[in-house]
Amino acid sequence: MAGSSGHLLLAAASSGRRLAGWNVVGRPTEPLDARGETMAKSFYSHIRDAWKDPDDGKVAELQWQRMQEWRQQGAIERVERPTRLDKARSLGYKAKQGVVVARVSVRKGSARKVRHKAGRRSKRQGVTRITRRKNLQRVAEERATRKYRNLRVLNSYWVGEDGSQKWFEVILLDPNHPAIENDDDLNWICDDTHDDRALRGLTSAGQSNRGLQQKGKGTEHTRPSNNSGKGRGK
Repeated sequence: MAGSSGHLLLAAASSGRRLAGWNVVGRPTEPLDARGETMAKSFYSHIRDAWKDPDDGKVAELQWQRMQEWRQQGAIERVERPTRLDKARSLGYKAKQGVVVARVSVRKGSARKVRHKAGRRSKRQGVTRITRRKNLQRVAEERATRKYRNLRVLNSYWVGEDGSQKWFEVILLDPNHPAIENDDDLNWICDDTHDDRALRGLTSAGQSNRGLQQKGKGTEHTRPSNNSGKGRGK
């Protein structure tokens, strides 16, 4: 089969044509079955491809309609089903009892500081150019876990943004629900060591923000924390 594929590629190259599913160096660009033929793409693959460029195509039109509604809603809204089903599934979401999805909006930009009324000249006010030490996704997870105190954050993902805010969907689990306690894929979160994991920076977004998703040269001061490294880790 490999030899026949090579002959086909050579014939296509000599004629100036490219075979569908193969690139110019003879490697498949799409998944192949046992016979070397292109496999049918799954439902989740189509969703994933559509979200690769959310500002173009049908997704852009849907996002424009969604944001009209999101702007009129509150900062934290519970949703019935994920906006990005493929992303939610890859992060552990399951359509079962004990699993909750909440959409959180976070304002973009640097921090807002109150100006001092006296005692400082304008240059020393310390109001502008003050940025957060947390990324917006981590802020969204913390706000969700503060509202739903009986739930624990599993993970989160981006679903949209405009000029002033970003929206994230946060997956939360009920550690006391029998459906979660009996699920071998999710019951690890029922352990008490995972209580308030979003507030302690133990989620994926929190670890990324703390510099714990990298290792090797240049990360000597990030572990066990940035405070222990006196701020030299980032």
